[in-house]
Amino acid sequence: MHFLRKIPWTFVKQLFGIIIGSIIVAISINVFILANRIADGGLTGIAIIFYYLFQWDVGLTVLILNIPLFILGYKVVGKRLLILTIIGVGVFSTALDYANGLPAITHDPFLAAVFGGLITGIGMGIIFRSRGSLGGTDIIAIVLNKKTSFSVGQIILGFDAFVFLGAAIIFNPEMAMYAMIYMFIATKVIDLVQVGLNYSKSVMVISEKPHIIASEIIKSLGRGVTLFEAEGAYSNNNKKVVYSIVNRAQLSQIKDIIHNHDPDAFVAIGDVSEVVGEGFIDWKSLKG
Repeated sequence: MHFLRKIPWTFVKQLFGIIIGSIIVAISINVFILANRIADGGLTGIAIIFYYLFQWDVGLTVLILNIPLFILGYKVVGKRLLILTIIGVGVFSTALDYANGLPAITHDPFLAAVFGGLITGIGMGIIFRSRGSLGGTDIIAIVLNKKTSFSVGQIILGFDAFVFLGAAIIFNPEMAMYAMIYMFIATKVIDLVQVGLNYSKSVMVISEKPHIIASEIIKSLGRGVTLFEAEGAYSNNNKKVVYSIVNRAQLSQIKDIIHNHDPDAFVAIGDVSEVVGEGFIDWKSLKG
């Protein structure tokens, strides 16, 4: 029992998630993407193009392309992330080879793009929730982000666009379009897996009756409220700003509360993808 207490269970759960996610992505690429000559983004997309052109082994090519990036990113991405990334790439490359014999589920490229994006997104979402990565453009983007003014997202998007352009030239524009559909769906599903269905809304209210509105939100919705001191730049009048976060089901209720007590209130509503704290998710769930 003393030995079990010393096991870093958080790391074990991360490792398990990365392994499962990598296998899911590898299966999706084999049964949907490779079978229908659809490109992927990043280094995997380059490996797939090489497979179509020269019949190079996709898994081995992915591994070889990532090796110099592991060396490049050693001092940039951090030891823990690099270790998890190496494990993810290793499992992914191996699973790509073992799943190579699986039959195609569909030969309709549109269905392949849609369901391939769905399954790949689930796998990648599990990997990201486990604080892992499949390397490739992620490492390139982190390195270039520290040396240029471009964001990580912009660099990854640019690299993917370059791969899709290559696929359009080498094969045909239609296949590149299917690849874009695939990547778009995968990206949306990744976000969904990472943050779940519990999207919340932030509500900011500038009103002449801030205390009444705040009290009603706490009483009727059971949500916390914060009051900020603010000054109108045009009027130079001091005001209190009411700020609260609610779930989507409560949005119409909070609108009614505001309208009933102050129809002239200024209201700004925004999307919040993840909220950690009382009434939402706790840190333990987030780490798990």
